[in-house]
Amino acid sequence: MSTTTTKQSGAQRAPAGERVADWADGRLGIYSLAKANMRKIFPDHWSFMLGEVCMYSFIIIILTGIYLTLFFHPSMNEVVYHGSYVPLQGVRMSEAFKSTLDISFDVRGGLLMRQIHHWAALIFLAAMFVHMMRVFFTGAFRKPREVNWMFGFLLFVLGMLTGFTGYSLPDDLLSGTGVRIADSMILAVPLVGTYLSFYVFGGEFPGTDFVSRFFPIHVLLLPGIMLALMVGHLILVFHHKHTQFAGPGRTNKNVVGMPFMPVYMAKAGGFFFLVFGAIAAISAIATINPVWDAGPYRPDHVSNGSQPDWYMGYTEGAVRAMPGWEWDVLGHTINFGVLIPVVLLVAVPGVLAAYPFVEAWITGDQREHHILDRPRNAPTRTAFGVAWLSWYGVLLLAGGNDLLGLLFQLSANGVTWFARIGFFVVPPLAFVITRRICLGLQRRDRDKVLHGRESGIIKRLPHGEFVEVHEPLTQEQLHVLTAHEQGRPVALESAVDDNGVERKLTRKEKLRARLSQGYFGEGKQIPKPTTEEYLEITSGHGHH
Repeated sequence: MSTTTTKQSGAQRAPAGERVADWADGRLGIYSLAKANMRKIFPDHWSFMLGEVCMYSFIIIILTGIYLTLFFHPSMNEVVYHGSYVPLQGVRMSEAFKSTLDISFDVRGGLLMRQIHHWAALIFLAAMFVHMMRVFFTGAFRKPREVNWMFGFLLFVLGMLTGFTGYSLPDDLLSGTGVRIADSMILAVPLVGTYLSFYVFGGEFPGTDFVSRFFPIHVLLLPGIMLALMVGHLILVFHHKHTQFAGPGRTNKNVVGMPFMPVYMAKAGGFFFLVFGAIAAISAIATINPVWDAGPYRPDHVSNGSQPDWYMGYTEGAVRAMPGWEWDVLGHTINFGVLIPVVLLVAVPGVLAAYPFVEAWITGDQREHHILDRPRNAPTRTAFGVAWLSWYGVLLLAGGNDLLGLLFQLSANGVTWFARIGFFVVPPLAFVITRRICLGLQRRDRDKVLHGRESGIIKRLPHGEFVEVHEPLTQEQLHVLTAHEQGRPVALESAVDDNGVERKLTRKEKLRARLSQGYFGEGKQIPKPTTEEYLEITSGHGHH
């Protein structure tokens, strides 16, 4: 009699990936976490991709920055250049500038990496700016997303600082001019400006180690804070659920769209490679920041046509447009020609950052909002946003007064005076015009709801009158045009209490009431058509 033993086959064991997942789940609880979030629903709208462009650009910045860090020498020790770029051979320069030239001409793929890094930074900030405008104009900043709005605003500000410090690292003549302007702004701060300048530059400008000081700020401190803010931003997006535009079946209590896994992740992965491909193509075609043209920085030189990156342009414009006013106060000179632009550097973005809290105070609206507004249905907010953009744009134009004058054969002084006057005139005009356009669009929506869509078909009635046939809107179209809420102005409390005693109204209460009237008072919004009006017209009374 023979006996046989059966050896356990390896095929009966779980796959290696499953075993690793089981091991991780036993220690981290990833199954329950994935089950709760992987099927989370995200709405599908093209404007939501703006935030993804920001995130993907940031990833590209980090990856290319790691590569560049391996070859960059953040030192201002002077050396004589004997590298591949012949026009600068024999020129004294800092090690930082020399290493930038070496990356551009001697490191394999170095120039392309520099280009991708710089273009990705510009696109990151541009996409973030447009993304914030989308959030602003659609009211996506309202409760419960005020904290997320501040996260986004801080990301934009830190992105500007990170871009400025990175732009300054090559120690070329163009970036050195920008650092010189930054030093002037620091010195313009009353009382402590000199101390701050000595602290930043380690002595008198330019010092001998500001590049080595900017380097850890650019590659460690600011990116680390930005990464933490971005993670917090995404966590809050998951926690609050995504906003969505009005439509059938969409309420403040649900989200209509696609699941995060696998549909949304597949689309997001493809979109990442599209963004990366677009940035790589731009970088290969369009040269940006050719430091070899400007040469190394010297404090006694200024490059011709020097311009900062676009996100710092409004600060440059404020400096150029501001008259050179100086006051002597108690033996100290206060340079308003630079101090006021420093104030604008903080005030221009700060006005937009504070707006969500101002609007919540004016309207008294403490409800949660997950349905987005159409910009036309919030005319005052939209007008304010356009006025802010025009304000920003005027300063941006002032920052290029020399280039604009050269390009269009204008006087640079004329462009400067246009910016000075436009700073006070253009925003109010933009506010009035935008609000009137929004009200006009509301009237058109009202007519479309009541009378239908113009078909372009002309009919002649039996008595000879020519009329255009209007086609009725679908239920979905009617819902989109009428789903928005219309606020009411805040009424002042009675000046006399229940006991007949006169109560003095505070200035804060009066201000809030006036501002509320400006938002929702008569003539500030077009009333939506009522159900009775719609039924009366569509039943045949005066409807073609």
